[in-house]
Amino acid sequence: MDLTVIVPTFNEGPNVAELVRRLGAALQGREFEVVFVDDSTDDTPAIIRGVADATDFPVRLIHRDEPDAGLGGAVVEGIRAAQARWCLVMDGDLQHPPEDIPRMIDRAAVGDVDVVVASRYVAGGTAGGLAGATRTVVSRGSTLLTKAMFPRKLHGCSDPMTGFFLLDRETVDLDSLRPRGFKILLEILARRQLRVGEVPFAFATRYAGESKASLTQGIRFLTQLAMLRFGRMSAFALVGGVGAIANLVIMWGLIRLGMDYVPAAIIASEVTIIGNFLLLEYLVFADMRSESGRMRSRFVKSFVFNNIEALIRIPVLSLLVQGAHLPSVFAAGITLVAAFVVRFVFHALWVYAPKRVGAPSPQSALAQASGRTLEG
Repeated sequence: MDLTVIVPTFNEGPNVAELVRRLGAALQGREFEVVFVDDSTDDTPAIIRGVADATDFPVRLIHRDEPDAGLGGAVVEGIRAAQARWCLVMDGDLQHPPEDIPRMIDRAAVGDVDVVVASRYVAGGTAGGLAGATRTVVSRGSTLLTKAMFPRKLHGCSDPMTGFFLLDRETVDLDSLRPRGFKILLEILARRQLRVGEVPFAFATRYAGESKASLTQGIRFLTQLAMLRFGRMSAFALVGGVGAIANLVIMWGLIRLGMDYVPAAIIASEVTIIGNFLLLEYLVFADMRSESGRMRSRFVKSFVFNNIEALIRIPVLSLLVQGAHLPSVFAAGITLVAAFVVRFVFHALWVYAPKRVGAPSPQSALAQASGRTLEG
């Protein structure tokens, strides 16, 4: 087998037949397989099976009933299942033209690279398929931010955010990856120094269906970037910062409506405690959830702790306002910052600590939760 083509899909049924047809034409004469890793909630799996029965090259389906780690997790599962050493990752919406794959294979055949990136931003590439000026600006800005945070590992890679790349899977430690959301290439390149080659490609418009890009994916990207660059504690801080801002905005709004600052602070705290827990569940500690018991149990621990913390913090807030004569919102900000480290340690050691036999000690659990800071 020369090549495994990995296609993560989510409700992409209308694109499957055309994608497989064009892959067959582009890779004619080569030994290759196509592996769909599907998280769909519609009839996409049935469509893939039907198309597979009608092709004269191997088309396999891995359907995940309980998807883990989004598109990035699907790609990692596809790489694990691949029969070829070289794995081509592409989207299922035909914005990544199959006709460009032979050029990527030729670039890899030179023998001096571990990854071949199909880039929208190298000479000859275009990003015309991005939906509107806003997405173009966001894409460019995200790329610049990412390259600035990993100047060494991303040196020579003009498009680390692309989902269209060819990878020598023997150069990647799959167990070290912590995928979350869409940007699996960034995860791969940030974890280990790899040799990168590029070919230009024209990012096309979708063949059918709707884009999966959303505000949630943007938040996932920022969380992933923070965790890769600074470790899990920074992602916890990012979520805490969002919660603190929300807390202060809610408190300010209630005070403006005539409420006293103490009940306003209590209401703001309860709302943000619940919101922060959900963000921690699905962004910061997502990879530790399966080993840390039931979600209900984690919520109770987090909710009780944060309320105890609030019972301590709010009287301190009152002392700062009445004793030190600080503005109430500013005083609330000081107390939220002071509570950050205690919250992180509690969630790392008790809320998300593994429950399985042979679980690590609190010290090693904290080390795992903190994450390693990666060199640029």
